[in-house]
Amino acid sequence: MNQFRFSRRPDIGDKIRVSFEFFPPKTDEMEARLWETVTRLEPLRPKFVSVTYGAGGSTRERTGRTIKRILTETGIPAAAHLTCVGATREEVDAVIREFQGIGIERFVALRGDPASGVGNAYRPHPGGYQNGADLVGGLKAIADFDISVAAYPEKHPESPDFATDIEMLKRKVDNGATRAITQFFFDNDLYERYVERVRRAGIYVPIVPGIQPVHSFRQVANFSRKAGAHVPAWLAERFDGLENDPQTHALVASAVAAEQVMDLVERGVSDFHFYTMNRADLVFAICHMIGIRADSATPAANTAPAAA
Repeated sequence: MNQFRFSRRPDIGDKIRVSFEFFPPKTDEMEARLWETVTRLEPLRPKFVSVTYGAGGSTRERTGRTIKRILTETGIPAAAHLTCVGATREEVDAVIREFQGIGIERFVALRGDPASGVGNAYRPHPGGYQNGADLVGGLKAIADFDISVAAYPEKHPESPDFATDIEMLKRKVDNGATRAITQFFFDNDLYERYVERVRRAGIYVPIVPGIQPVHSFRQVANFSRKAGAHVPAWLAERFDGLENDPQTHALVASAVAAEQVMDLVERGVSDFHFYTMNRADLVFAICHMIGIRADSATPAANTAPAAA
């Protein structure tokens, strides 16, 4: 019976679309690693890649420079993350036009975390965009950009309930969002129930699952607590005792992410967004397992698993 599983069809890779998230490098060493990652993943023909944007525009120049190089040196469509934390509408609009001027036609529009850090109260700038939906409207007022927004299968930690959270998503879509990309999750049932809620609310844009390969379980667990993402007990058990065993940690991480993606494929999901952490190893392996091939893909220069 297993031969009839959708995820094992020989042509499944032709039906799956992937996108990747990077962050702008801070040092020459980090920049070299990023471009090794871009070079490694480019032959997989992602639908697009995105580059993050620091709170209050702290990475504005580096984000723009990174995206410009991607657009210039690769054939990959690139999206710029954009937030509205700590800035006036005029300041944000200036960034949008600046990015538009270097050829950016895609954005990931996010409210952004409070300048004081995740978990603290968010206070919109009195002269700025008030939230993600407002920012989407501002982008659309400038040009007909392709706009991705955030979605939360376990609801945003600041939302009092799912109804409030989904109403915000609906406002983003009504203002012109093209798709929603979810915060990472590890329980696919949570994602499926969330999509059902979203569809019942009359939202029909793609809800693309955000996949987080676990390069470091300790770091992912810490961030999950702040972001309100549940870490199942079974996942903790998979990584238990591997803190000082990076090779096994990498193998387990690859298996966990592939298992999650395969299950989502069986549930009918065809688009995936990977939070790469500027590392290609696990993402490339996962894409290979779901049938995404590229004849021009070349082996990584260093195939040893990275330290957890």
